[in-house]
Amino acid sequence: MSVLTRTVLPVLLLGSLLTGCATHSDGTAPLNQRTWPICSVIGGLVGGGLGAIESGGWAAGGAALGILTGGLICYAQDGDEDSDGVFDRRDRCPDTPENTPVDHRGCPLPQYPASVKPVEPAPVSEVITLSDAGNVLFAFDKSDLTPAARSQLDALMGKLQNADVVSIKVVGHTDSKGSDAYNQALSERRASSVAAYLLSQGLAPNKLTSEGKGESQPVADNETEEGRAKNRRVELHINR
Repeated sequence: MSVLTRTVLPVLLLGSLLTGCATHSDGTAPLNQRTWPICSVIGGLVGGGLGAIESGGWAAGGAALGILTGGLICYAQDGDEDSDGVFDRRDRCPDTPENTPVDHRGCPLPQYPASVKPVEPAPVSEVITLSDAGNVLFAFDKSDLTPAARSQLDALMGKLQNADVVSIKVVGHTDSKGSDAYNQALSERRASSVAAYLLSQGLAPNKLTSEGKGESQPVADNETEEGRAKNRRVELHINR
């Protein structure tokens, strides 16, 4: 075997070994630019061993060539030791913590606090109840407002016309005297009568609705006159 062959063969074998170890397609090579000292040691051992195959005199030379070749091969490799997707040769911020978003230089991207949508305040609701337990609102079996009922509504107009009022629902209720169907219709007529009066006093039409609940939602005992008077009522549901 020629001198050139004995010199070059260990180097070629060493290069093939280290290149295979150092080059991974995913950039996670264990032997790379930053581990060149380890590569030099491996190169020295492999080179010395391959040189010794020829003769003891070639062991030292093979080891020296192995150290140099191993270091150079690994130093030329592009690994990604911190697994941030940027090869070590271009990574300006090594040892980035795992799963940290980085830019093209391998440096962490600025982290901004998540925008917090302001919580809108919940609508404020108020219920004003006018019932026969105070002043009689309607004549017996009628839907026409009594003077006392109109007076109560007049006293509320300032609050109802306030700019912060979004909507007003007028809800009519009756006691349990009579059939369910009759009381339902009577409660609707009475609620409509109150709504019409409020409109006549200047309340905005787009803020006002009315409905009847009949005898379905009593607030007192229908077996007594006092209880029935409380159940004969009109509620103003005010939303702000």
